[in-house]
Amino acid sequence: MQAMVLTGIRKMEMLELPMPAIQEATDVLIKMKVVGVCGSDVHYYTQGKIGSQVVQYPFPVGHEGAGEVVAVGPAVTSVKSGDRIAIEPAMPCGECDQCKAGRPHTCRKLRFLGCPGQADGCLAEYIVMPEKSCFRITDNLTYTEAAISEPLAIGLYAVNQSIPLKNTSVGILGFGPIGMSVLLSAIAKGASDIFVTDLVDERLQIAVECGAIYTGNPNKADVVAEVKAKEPLPLDVVFECCGKQEAIDQAVDLLKPGGKLMLIGIPEFDRWSFPVDKMRHKEICVQNVRRQNHTLEETLELMRTGKIDVGKMATHRFPFSLTKEAFDLVTEYKDGVMKAMVDFD
Repeated sequence: MQAMVLTGIRKMEMLELPMPAIQEATDVLIKMKVVGVCGSDVHYYTQGKIGSQVVQYPFPVGHEGAGEVVAVGPAVTSVKSGDRIAIEPAMPCGECDQCKAGRPHTCRKLRFLGCPGQADGCLAEYIVMPEKSCFRITDNLTYTEAAISEPLAIGLYAVNQSIPLKNTSVGILGFGPIGMSVLLSAIAKGASDIFVTDLVDERLQIAVECGAIYTGNPNKADVVAEVKAKEPLPLDVVFECCGKQEAIDQAVDLLKPGGKLMLIGIPEFDRWSFPVDKMRHKEICVQNVRRQNHTLEETLELMRTGKIDVGKMATHRFPFSLTKEAFDLVTEYKDGVMKAMVDFD
């Protein structure tokens, strides 16, 4: 089979690799149909690492995927050959303290698609996944929606972990796919006023179309002053979705006393900085968000029932052979890209 692999910083090649085979009784062989390009994939592409996770070349990345079941192990009961599925990229052990505590996303022995040292990614014609990572989709969902369910589940998990959002004021700093996933989930959970910032004007237009009451580009406006002019108290919760120190500084200024700061963005540096005086006097609560936990099924249901529409997220499409072009587009934020999708058919 063919697989697209990283071969160096900003280098990617199509290689012929052996077909994966079912080895465990609960394994599922999947023919890939669509893969979304994620910001974390781009970190590996441009930096060769995320924190302690360092790429050893050559390495296939990709974890936002959907495909068709080709074959299943003898113990598989939830899916069968021919089923269309969304893929949960996390493969927890199910036995450690974290898994038993209901936290498989922080499993001590977690394997994750496209994560160095854990598992090859899904930018390949075929992959094998455990049955528990395979979620059958209904006929009214597309493969693209199934692939987008992965980042959307992160946004939904972040929203679920924040505060009860009914009739609240919400800030989203960074409106890439994760920021959009937070916005769509926040609206589904009843948030009343959503304020969005981003450096890409085309993304801000999408935010307006999705329901934001305010958008601002920090390179062109004093977004803190503008938000406070509309919401003097100011905001109940802010989701940091871009991994930038400037966004943290803005978030602290935008939160009301007792507000909550949700950290979702993955920075390219090692340490955040917080203004202690403001943090103390406002008694701001800070929470990190680690991927998602038990929200993929809820995500698929919200899309199936039309409560969340991700139609504006996939802005660009590329054939499998042009995967590198997709990565370059996302890396350079060209052409107002929100989410680039790689199609295998």
